[in-house]
Amino acid sequence: MWPDAEQTQELLADARAGQAAAVNELLDRHREALRRMVDLRMDRALRQRVDASDIVQDALVEANRRLPDYLEHPQMPFQLWLRQIAKDRLIDAHRRHRVAARRSVDREQPLVAKAALDHSTLDLAAQLCDRQLTPAAAATRHELAQRFQASLDQLEEHDREVILLRHFEQLSNQETAQALGLSEPAAGMRYLRAVRRLRALLNETSLQNDSQSEE
Repeated sequence: MWPDAEQTQELLADARAGQAAAVNELLDRHREALRRMVDLRMDRALRQRVDASDIVQDALVEANRRLPDYLEHPQMPFQLWLRQIAKDRLIDAHRRHRVAARRSVDREQPLVAKAALDHSTLDLAAQLCDRQLTPAAAATRHELAQRFQASLDQLEEHDREVILLRHFEQLSNQETAQALGLSEPAAGMRYLRAVRRLRALLNETSLQNDSQSEE
């Protein structure tokens, strides 16, 4: 999901050397990854009022303003620094629209956007499904996507977040640990527990649907 780290380092070096074109390219090549990261975490209410691209644009403007400080004191990988700015902008957007709508949108569970349910996601869903299910009982790709979506939405927030970081954003365990403020062993254990819970929910949903089909 995120741009090649080696190329990012080269652009950061050019940016430190004062090359304005490198700054523009550095931010622009992270735009799509940021858009997906934001889109994954927008809930139903906010999604109806705000486009993820608008939040990303605000984040990139802020990142451009703060970039000189980051280049002088980079305390984390660039993509983690950038996604934290985008996450802050997303939180601000939720707060503004919560006040505007006079109701709490925080109560609504964040959804994984349908666009994120690509082939790699369906592959993960298939891997988590009970391998004992017969071909006749196995879901079609569309049904599997729906079951995966429903199961993911049922996860607790901290479980869902680590799945988003590791699978959808394709961050390493080290990067995930930094993003969550955990040690690497703790981040790894959280991910494994989240996958187990997701598998259980997905298989439970599959069995329920199979039972309903037999009635």
